[in-house]
Amino acid sequence: MKKSLFAILPFLGACAGQPPTNIGIQDGRLTACPDSPNCVSSFETSEQHGIAPLEATLDQVKQVLVSLDEANIVDEQENYLYAEFTSSLMGYVDDVEFMSDAASGMTHVRSASRLGYSDLGANRKRIEAIRAAIR
Repeated sequence: MKKSLFAILPFLGACAGQPPTNIGIQDGRLTACPDSPNCVSSFETSEQHGIAPLEATLDQVKQVLVSLDEANIVDEQENYLYAEFTSSLMGYVDDVEFMSDAASGMTHVRSASRLGYSDLGANRKRIEAIRAAIR
C-alpha cells in the first residue's frame, strides 16, 4: 500500500494548477467568472455564478480566513484580499478574492476553481460558510 501511495504523490501537486494571472481588481471590479460552473462572484448576475457580497469589512474576512487550515492569504492590500484554498484530500487549489466597497460597506467576493469544469458547488458553499462565520 505504501508503494502505491508514493507512486501517486508526484501527481498530487499537479492538482494545484498554475496561479491565475488575470485576477485582481480591474476597472473597479473583480475579474468575471468563466463560462464553466466552477466560479461565483458578487459582480455576476446569472443564477449559476451570482452570489451576494458579504456584509463585512476586510478585517472581519481576514479573521475568518486565518482560522481556516485550508486558507492561505497570498496578497493583502488596502481594499483587496486574495487567498488560496487547498483541498485536504486531492490538493486542488481554488482562488478566492475579496474587494472592499467603502461606499456600500460591503465586501465583494469571487471564488473560482483553477482546474476542472464543475466544482459541485464547492465555491458557493465556501463563500456561504465564510458569510456564516462572520455573523
